[in-house]
Parts: sequence; structure tokens; C-alpha cells
Amino acid sequence: MIDFHMHSLLSDGALIPSELVRRARVIGYTAMAITDHADESNIEAVLRQIIKVSVLVNKDKGFRLIPGVELTHIPPRQIPLMVKKARALGARVIVGHGETLAEPVEAGTNRAYINAKVDILAHPGLVTEEDCRAAVKKSVYFEITGRAGHNASNGHVARMAKEFGVRMVVNTDSHSPGDLITDERAELIALGAGLNGVDIRRLKENAQELLKKVY
Repeated sequence: MIDFHMHSLLSDGALIPSELVRRARVIGYTAMAITDHADESNIEAVLRQIIKVSVLVNKDKGFRLIPGVELTHIPPRQIPLMVKKARALGARVIVGHGETLAEPVEAGTNRAYINAKVDILAHPGLVTEEDCRAAVKKSVYFEITGRAGHNASNGHVARMAKEFGVRMVVNTDSHSPGDLITDERAELIALGAGLNGVDIRRLKENAQELLKKVY
């Protein structure tokens, strides 16, 4: 399992980063990104701690921990500067908190993250044709999420992404130990979103491709 969207107690997760890593490894993860919620108020502290843990974890060549952030509830006009700042501070994976149906997210957030070239647009809700075309152009991945509530639009996201050629990955958006999943569970999430066996193979290829890009 490769998962690019996970939270520790550095934001609103339940576990310290090292325990999150250990639990994930035990159930079969081979790589993961810790992407705690961040904005201007905490991004330096969050990335400093995640990078510190990743240096220790990555001494073991059998596993990869990628430091990142999920930029969350940021006004669209501020998103380009925050993406640049996250990169400058060492974020290898930047997740944009998209226009989920589970929360009130300001209109225009999806497009601002895509235009700023985040790596992944998380739980993007009711993506449009224009969002999809922009995501292809900017090489932004759409997330198929295992997170309850956010997953309400998985079917729409998967259908639109397939139609317009947007690459997808399955992430958990884990906040607690029970959110971690196996490869088999990830396949079920993809099937539930309306994807097929060929699509699932591509999801795995996409995850490997993104891992090579960001590590």
C-alpha cells in the first residue's frame, strides 16, 4: 500500500508520526506521506517535525516516508503563495484540501490548487470538465478517498477523471489507526467508486509513478 494523505497529532490525527509509520508498516504499507493540515500559522513547525522523522525512517531502505502537508481551508487567492512556501520549506508532497461535499469549502478552491500545481487534489467533490482539463495540463492527481463523508463524491470524481484522462490515486486521509487500509481494501474502495480491474492496475501504477516523482 502506498498512501499520500495521512495525518498525525501534529494536526488533528491521533498518533505521533513514528507510531503512525510503525502501524502502517505492520499492515503492509511500503511508502506513505504524512501530510498534516497546514496554513500560514503552522506550516513551518509541521514540516520541520515531519522532515525530522522522515530522515530517521528513511535510513531503512525498505520503506519510504515522504514529508508533506495538506494545505487546508486557505482562501483561493492565497493558495499560490502557500504552495510555493510549502515547496521552499521542504514539502515533497503537497495535497490541496479540495471542495469536498462534507465541509463548506470556498468556491474556486479546486481550481486554485490545480493552477498552483499541487501534487494531489484531495476529495475534490463535484469536479467540473474545466477542472479536469486543467488537472491534466498541470499534472495534478485526483484523490479517490477512503475517508467517510469525503468519499460521497468518489463516483463522480472517478467518472470525470476517466473521461478526461486525469490520473488518480487512492488515499485514506487517515486520522486514526482504524483508517489505515490494506491493498485489498484500497481495491474495494476503487471498485465502489465505479472503477474496474484495468483502472485499479492504473491506480497502482500512478502511485508508483508519483512516488518516484516526489521521493
